[in-house]
Amino acid sequence: MMSTNKPVHEIRFGRIRAAVWENAGVKGVMHSVTFSRLYKDEKTDQWADSTSFGRDDLLLLAKVTDLAHTWVLEQQAPNRTAPTEE
Repeated sequence: MMSTNKPVHEIRFGRIRAAVWENAGVKGVMHSVTFSRLYKDEKTDQWADSTSFGRDDLLLLAKVTDLAHTWVLEQQAPNRTAPTEE
């Protein structure tokens, strides 16, 4: 049986993609992120993905990483309490 687990959020610039996954833990919801580069396989003419990145991919990877980081922090923000003043 195939899993239907899907990312809770996805960020994509061109062929560079970040997939954000949500995992329930004893301390609450945790997020993890996977990164991939999409390409078209010349032999099969099908789209595939790779976790290897070339020199020209690195700046887009950095931008996607930054946005994924921001998104995860924003998801955690409602769970945080504001500091109290004494």
